[in-house]
Amino acid sequence: MKVLFIGDIVGSIGREAVEKYLPRLKKKYEPDVVIANGENAAAGRGITQKIYQQLLQMGIDVITMGNHTWDNKEIFEFIDEAQYLIRPANFSKEAPGKGVVQISKNGHILTVINLHGRVFLPPHEDPFRMADELVEEARKISPLVFVDFHGEATSEKIAFGWHLDGRVSAVVGTHTHVQTADARIFPGGTAYITDVGMTGPYDEILGMKKESVIYKFQTNMPSRFEVPKSGRDVFSGFFVDIDNETGKATFCERIYINDDYPFQG
Repeated sequence: MKVLFIGDIVGSIGREAVEKYLPRLKKKYEPDVVIANGENAAAGRGITQKIYQQLLQMGIDVITMGNHTWDNKEIFEFIDEAQYLIRPANFSKEAPGKGVVQISKNGHILTVINLHGRVFLPPHEDPFRMADELVEEARKISPLVFVDFHGEATSEKIAFGWHLDGRVSAVVGTHTHVQTADARIFPGGTAYITDVGMTGPYDEILGMKKESVIYKFQTNMPSRFEVPKSGRDVFSGFFVDIDNETGKATFCERIYINDDYPFQG
C-alpha cells in the first residue's frame, strides 16, 4: 500500500497549496491513501466542518489533529459524526471523537492512529503505553498501521519511533512545522521522520505573520499571532510504500515543495 502524508495544513494558504499540489503528487506517487494533519487548517487554530469536507473533496482520506484540536469550538458539533477525522487517542476518555480509524483500499485495511506527545506539552495519557494497546488491536485486523505522533520534543519523537519499530508501518512526527531531514526506515521495517513539516505560508514563522512573532521575542510581551491570507506557499509531505503482507515499509521519501525547491514531476 502506498501512503502519502501531508504535513500540518495551516490556514487558507495551506489549503490552497493542497489543492494545487495534491493532484500532481497523486500522479507522481499514485498513493492508495492520503492522510493529512489538519489541526491548523482553520486560520491556524483547529478545523471547521466546512474545511473538513473541503479537504475530503480535495482527495484526502483521513485527517489527523493535535494540540489545537479544540481551538475552534465548532468541532464539538461534528467530530463524533466525522468518520475520517481523528484526534489524539491519548486525550481524556471524556473527549469526544476518536483517535483511530480503519480505511479499506484495494482489499487491504490501513489503521491510522493519532497520538500526542507530553514533553513541553499538556500532560495527556502516556502515548507509549496507549500505542502498545492500540497497535496490538490494530494488528489483529491488518499489519498495515500508520501513526501520526504530534509532539514538540525531537527526543520524544525519536524514542517513540524506536519504541514502535517493527510493529507499525510508519511513524511520522507533526507539530513543529519545520521539516526534518532524517527520513529513514528503521531496522524493523518502520518508516520514520521526526517532523513532516508544514503546508502553508512560506515567508512567515511557522505559518504565523513574522512581525508579531519577532516582536514577542524582542520584547517578551504578549503578541497576537495571525495567519496571513496571501503570500507564497510551502508544501511538506512524506511518502511511504508498504508491503501489504508484512506491513513493513519498503521505501520512504520526504516531500518539500516551494519556490526554492520547485515540484519535480
